[in-house]
Amino acid sequence: MAEPSEPAASSAAAKAEPMSSRPPLHTVLPPLVLGTATFNQQYVPDPHSMPYHDIVARALSLGVNGFDTSPYYGPSETLLGNALEGLMHPDASESNPNPVVPLQRSSFFLVTKAGRIASSEFDYSPSWVRYSILRSLQRLHTRYLDLVYMHDVEFVSGAEVLAAVRELRRLRDEEGVVRYVGISGFPVEVLCELAEMIFAETGEPLDAVLSYGHFTVQNRRLGLPWVEEEEEGGRGASGREGSPLARLKSAGVDVVLNASMLGMGLLTSKGIPADPQSNVETGETASPVAQWHPSPPELRRACKKLAEAAAEAGERLESVAIRWSLAEWARIGAVAGFGVDVLVPGGGSCKVGTTVCGVSSVAELEETVAEWRGALESLGQPGKNSDEAYGLARQEKVLHLVRKVLWPALGSWLDYVWESPKPGYVNARRESERGVVPDDGVVAAYEQARQKTR
Repeated sequence: MAEPSEPAASSAAAKAEPMSSRPPLHTVLPPLVLGTATFNQQYVPDPHSMPYHDIVARALSLGVNGFDTSPYYGPSETLLGNALEGLMHPDASESNPNPVVPLQRSSFFLVTKAGRIASSEFDYSPSWVRYSILRSLQRLHTRYLDLVYMHDVEFVSGAEVLAAVRELRRLRDEEGVVRYVGISGFPVEVLCELAEMIFAETGEPLDAVLSYGHFTVQNRRLGLPWVEEEEEGGRGASGREGSPLARLKSAGVDVVLNASMLGMGLLTSKGIPADPQSNVETGETASPVAQWHPSPPELRRACKKLAEAAAEAGERLESVAIRWSLAEWARIGAVAGFGVDVLVPGGGSCKVGTTVCGVSSVAELEETVAEWRGALESLGQPGKNSDEAYGLARQEKVLHLVRKVLWPALGSWLDYVWESPKPGYVNARRESERGVVPDDGVVAAYEQARQKTR
């Protein structure tokens, strides 16, 4: 076996990268990022038994070299880190007749988050943020993180978010363990307000904002009014002022990423049972998603009808939802000024909006990548090895199905959003506990490594 790499905490004293030498995020961020929230008990009963090694390896072989995780996602950081570590230090024994070329750290883009500890527990204090980052370095077997978000910013005060962002930037500038800084959350209005506040208070815009569940077949709010303009045959720039994307652009945000194309499981053929305890229609025990998903029963029933409508058209709802979000965000994200650079076969580049996709199997990954390549082809930029079955004709079919069938079927549930946080929410982490980090050796090992490099 190859010698194991030294723990990240013992080698994490990376040299800070000067701001002047750091390229803009949109020039280095991959256009498609594999989200690993699915490596978690919230989505599967036993994430340790899912084929996470195969998913990560297949993603890289398909050209998907961005990975998104979080300490909040149960064992996700550890599982992703173990998979990447195995690829960076493959089996080099004599019994292996086909040794694998080791994966280089510089060849993939690693994203994690900080601040959210549990469902109702948050700590945005600088000391906890630093501890969380150092722990993530250990779990992910890396000396630096390409991008870090403060996780689900709507659950804490603006002052806490500002302090946490300042600490991430200090870790970037002084300790070199973070390269780019952003925020993530559900309500787009809150994301806009915080991006504007951070820009005003610090004079430096956020590198990235991750929005989830707000650019789907059911909820298009992140992309309004651009989506409506396309539906109505194009109305120019009328009505865009004050929209979420226009506000984020004015706040200087470099990249806006779209995540949760399936509404965290709402937009699937199976759907989410209205009863969180059991599926009364089939008698099956409900999936873990049914118990924590914040959607009301009526919305779950409305989305189930979408699955039936898609089936009547010979489609699976998840396939339609993925294709619509991938293609439309690639287009609108770029038009709104948040596109990342993508190389075009034959030379040159174009810009597309970046999407984070979550999968729980290799088959789901392969389908998503096929839809992605087809989406690029439909935008006039041929995808690498794109399948004709996923090309322009499919794009036109999906757009027609969504606009003429699914949106009308949703009625008043189109663009509906639930409250986040729910009324009465209280941070379960008491003020006396915030900033108190465990004595588990994470910080000590890192500090010891820093002393050795000085």
